[in-house]
Amino acid sequence: MTGFSATRVFAVMIKEFKQLSRDRLTYAMMLAMPVVQLLLFGYAINSEPRHLPTALLVQEDTIFARSITSALRNSAYFDLTAQARTPAELDDMIRRGEVQFAVTIPGDFTRRVVRGDQAQMLVEVDATDPAATGPALAALAALPTQALSADLTGALAPRAAAAPPFEVVVHRRYNPEAITSYNIVPGLLGVILSMTLVMMTALGVTREYERGTMESLLATPVKPLEVMIGKLAPYVLVGLIQTVVILGLARVLFDVPFSGGWSALAVGILLFIIGSLALGFLISTVARNQLQAMQMSVFYIFPSLLLSGFMFPFRGMPVWAQTLGSAIPVTHFLRVVRGALLKGLGVVELWPSLAALTLFVLVVVSLAMARYRTTLD
Repeated sequence: MTGFSATRVFAVMIKEFKQLSRDRLTYAMMLAMPVVQLLLFGYAINSEPRHLPTALLVQEDTIFARSITSALRNSAYFDLTAQARTPAELDDMIRRGEVQFAVTIPGDFTRRVVRGDQAQMLVEVDATDPAATGPALAALAALPTQALSADLTGALAPRAAAAPPFEVVVHRRYNPEAITSYNIVPGLLGVILSMTLVMMTALGVTREYERGTMESLLATPVKPLEVMIGKLAPYVLVGLIQTVVILGLARVLFDVPFSGGWSALAVGILLFIIGSLALGFLISTVARNQLQAMQMSVFYIFPSLLLSGFMFPFRGMPVWAQTLGSAIPVTHFLRVVRGALLKGLGVVELWPSLAALTLFVLVVVSLAMARYRTTLD
């Protein structure tokens, strides 16, 4: 064999293409990943959220109050989705995370504006995610000079020509100093657990298939559920240790507030760990080798990073992306962790997210057991 042969190179290329076509999962990943990345980064990612849900408490029915309501409704940043009847109801909405903003127009607002007596309106903000509320708060700065411009005429014209007729008092709740780490560090718990537990379980079980040690296990009278519990139980302990380490460092290094909600946090962590391990087990029953297991794990983790609200504001995404994000368990786990640590929410307040995690565990465990029985057969 002498010299360089283009024919031999071409033959190797043909052989490699045939090999690639046999590995359909890898081939599909190579084609699908660029499309997914393009759609997510091009459409779903938005660093300037608009149309944020806003609740309104109007304690007087006047022209000025209606003008402010119209100005908020016409803004691109606020969607008036709820009308509260009492301050307690308004407080409950923002505490549960149903709305991002809570606006209160007090009963003496019009009288103070007419008299020039330091009229104020209160805007409470769920500031757990500073990136989600920053642009909207900047837009509020123009509200005092624009909202009542059509009403302050005639005898009231001097009120418009002088200082702003009223003041917007902003109360940033749960994160008054807008510290980004208060939002990012608790979210890291979900991301780290996903990356380690899903991938570690998928690779670990797939490795046994490659080495042939799974065959000896399949020859024993062990039932599928027993195999799953036996293999996942050690990783549950690993996940709990990771959780303690992350939460401890979050408190010591970043001073993340621990406001309570320990019961909801404990339930959410346990459900998420079990679900993540079961998902890794399910991946291992589909993947033929460790490379495929790694690819499938990444295909799950990548959308979890982008669509869960960890890296980008969840409410800044379009409706279709929020729908996809709501189907990802990391999204609900982040709501549980942030709600418990930053707001002190309990099981009652966080039951929708806990119910979603419970459903995730039941579905993934059922699918994993069904796939494992197929492998046994």
